[in-house]
Amino acid sequence: MENVLKSNPFFKLLMMVIIMLIGSQQVYGQKVKPSESGYAPVNGIKMYYEVYGEGKPIILLHGAFMTIDTNWGQLIPELSKNRKVIAVELQGHGHTPFSERKLSHAALAGDVAAVMDYLKIDKADIVGYSFGGAIAYQFAIQNPGKLNKLVIISAAYKSAGWIPQVSSAFKSMKPELFTNSPMHTAYDAVAPDKTKWTPFLEQMIAAAGQPFDFGDSNISKISAPVLIISGDNDGLDKAELAKTYKLLGGGISADLAPMPKSQLAIVPGQSHVSLMMQTDTILNYLNNFLK
Repeated sequence: MENVLKSNPFFKLLMMVIIMLIGSQQVYGQKVKPSESGYAPVNGIKMYYEVYGEGKPIILLHGAFMTIDTNWGQLIPELSKNRKVIAVELQGHGHTPFSERKLSHAALAGDVAAVMDYLKIDKADIVGYSFGGAIAYQFAIQNPGKLNKLVIISAAYKSAGWIPQVSSAFKSMKPELFTNSPMHTAYDAVAPDKTKWTPFLEQMIAAAGQPFDFGDSNISKISAPVLIISGDNDGLDKAELAKTYKLLGGGISADLAPMPKSQLAIVPGQSHVSLMMQTDTILNYLNNFLK
């Protein structure tokens, strides 16, 4: 069984995530304390949020199986120096209780909008990584009036946005791959009901195996400026990514026409996981785009 797991491409990805999480845990002692935290009653669930700093609001949406700390622990202290940072934990993740409610991008994007209403935030910049990036795309489609600028980090708005190896890895995920992993440890540290770990994994894995496509026409209608950040080898299909950027008005000759309001950044030498470890690089892109 051990050899089978080690030959599984997702197992290798999981090991990279574990390394990332161990590195993230090293900064926990330096983590700034939120000025506010709690649960927002949204769409039949209680959604956990943390607020840091003051200024223009920016909302952070984490990747699959992650928590606020494991995804954003190194960025929040810097972003909150001059921004009001709102970090949330999506259905079943971290502090947010497990729910039998069916997972969907539309429902989760609706939860984010409802948290904004609960916190009396009219508009915000939205930053999403991986799974959270897909939710961010859906948020932009559903709630254009609540969005200032959008940042998508290593995420796609359709299944075809990933290379075939990644799509296959999603389909081969099993709950036992996560047993006693740092993700499991992070979950146990904050989850309101630790017995929901396996049901949570099963729910997420089932959702990950479902094909999705938010529609090229919907992406082309996003009026807010969009920054796409991708590692050069992060599993995204770069031909599809170029098409996405064109839908957003990019991929032109800016010497012959006005510079597009949206931007595309391909970070060299980075995978899906290592990209989020490049704190200074990500922070520099965010500060320049969101100013």
